[in-house]
Amino acid sequence: MHFVTGKNINEEGDTQMTARLIAPGRVAAAALLVVLAAALAIVTGPANGRTARETRAIAGTTPPVLAIVLPATNCADLARVDLAAIGGAGSKISSAVEGTGAQPGTVCIVEGTLAPTIEFRVELPVRGWTQRYLQTGCGGLCGNLRIDVGAADGCPIVQATGFVVASTDMGHSGMSAEWTRDPQKAADFAYRGVDLTAVAAKALIRAYYGRSQRFSYFSGCSDGGREGLIEAQRFPQEFDGIVAGAPAMNFQVQNSLYHGWQARSNTGTDTKPILVAGRLAILHRAVLAACDRLDGQQDGLISAPGQCHFDPATTVCRAGQDTTDCLTAAEAAVARKFYDGPHDPGSGVRLTQGGPQYGSELAWADVYVPQSTNQPIFSSMIVNSSSGLIFPGGTLATADTLTFDQATFDRLRKRHPLFDATNPDLSGFEARGGKLILFHGWSDPHISPINTIAYHEAVRRRMRGKADGFERLYLMPGMYHCSGGEGPAEFDLLSAVIAWVETGRAPNAIQTRTQPAGQRSKFGLAANTRASKPGTNKDKTPSAAIITDSGPAIVQRSRPVYPYPYVAAYIGSGDANMASNWIRGKALPVEVPAWAGADFYKPYAGVIR
Repeated sequence: MHFVTGKNINEEGDTQMTARLIAPGRVAAAALLVVLAAALAIVTGPANGRTARETRAIAGTTPPVLAIVLPATNCADLARVDLAAIGGAGSKISSAVEGTGAQPGTVCIVEGTLAPTIEFRVELPVRGWTQRYLQTGCGGLCGNLRIDVGAADGCPIVQATGFVVASTDMGHSGMSAEWTRDPQKAADFAYRGVDLTAVAAKALIRAYYGRSQRFSYFSGCSDGGREGLIEAQRFPQEFDGIVAGAPAMNFQVQNSLYHGWQARSNTGTDTKPILVAGRLAILHRAVLAACDRLDGQQDGLISAPGQCHFDPATTVCRAGQDTTDCLTAAEAAVARKFYDGPHDPGSGVRLTQGGPQYGSELAWADVYVPQSTNQPIFSSMIVNSSSGLIFPGGTLATADTLTFDQATFDRLRKRHPLFDATNPDLSGFEARGGKLILFHGWSDPHISPINTIAYHEAVRRRMRGKADGFERLYLMPGMYHCSGGEGPAEFDLLSAVIAWVETGRAPNAIQTRTQPAGQRSKFGLAANTRASKPGTNKDKTPSAAIITDSGPAIVQRSRPVYPYPYVAAYIGSGDANMASNWIRGKALPVEVPAWAGADFYKPYAGVIR
């Protein structure tokens, strides 16, 4: 029911007054529609710090106002909802109480279990529900029950507590690797936990409000991005719109050969790290000096890494030079290995789709570059914790024992249909009107953005002329894994996908802004990671999230980002840190390299047990 001149027009075209959707005796709550409308005005008006020119640049991303629906029963009554038909015998609601959650207002918080061990949480607004459902993804290997609404900077529906939101732990709790060898838990993690949570949440919506949601959305980053793609590929009926950031779609390669290679490359013969975080600024400055201007603006960000041709050897100290401003030959060799990635020693074929991009150097800290030589390398821990999923039934692999060759890659094929989310055939999703927005940070150290570009191109090839009607890719200069970094990393793709689904307005420019100093979203991060700055990791525990570099303070700025392959271009006058002074520039596509897994991006039947 789109809100039009004080009335709502339902799907059959009938006109109803807003009050008819509100429970008798509670008509005053219709004022919440005014609150939501005001929130929409705030997001698109000067109060949010945007000029009229900036507002025009992002026009079309504002979601429509839908009528508010109030509960038809008490929160406590949801404890009696039977979930056995959804999750099987043993599925149950454990609690249903009012409280506060991921959105500002009061919600009915329902927690429960879908058999055998999938824990889930659903938060249903007591007031303000706009007939929309939003499910959020989980980062890392999950194992925690946490709702993080990301890629939604200033989203008015979130601000007005307008979503029913939900998430899941995907069938296991904690970060122990023991669960990875359990076939049931592997399936729950691969796809079952996310999909069954969606089905259960929708059943709770019907029970609480006496009606179903009008629209369903999914938003996730990292493994959450993989989860969103799993839904689009294997369960296209569940969601109308999906925002998938930095998706771990090549799950097996990512958590074995990619991180294993990064860890091995930075390990010396003494088993200690060679390159440490304090040295990364030297490398990063050299990359900027060589490539910053190639995108048309010298601003400390590389918007087109594919145009960059940098040789780490140029940073090696000359004889007698002070090493405070240059790298040792061994350190430069590590950087080269990071960029190049592993290759089969016989054929020379690449074993990963892509590596970290030029300009991402500061983000390597605490991932494959520890703070000191006495710290473990986080990438090694990723391989160790994922090995039971990737190499079932045999000796668990570690970064120290992996062999980087075609034979090892071929061992990954068996479980490709279970865990990976690279199927470009989105016919089912497109046919029901689904919309997909992909995004990735150019400076992501965990998952190379080349993976997402490769998937975007595979979808375009497979879906041909239909792809432009339902899929977009945005690449964020200077953004790390899911958030943070030197570049603007706050943006609202959630409103963009909602507007696309509900009005048919396809997104174009998306405004991004720099995150406030010292802040970083948890969106897409694993439960055991935290934001930190290089040099502040006092307990020497590896942390996968970095906010800033060890050099100059991050510049506060806003900037539009355009659908790939277009980049933003400065108009040549005015404050270059204001989005209003940027327009769409030229297309700068990236050449996706050939690799051993090219067939992974062809249609396949994903496992559904």
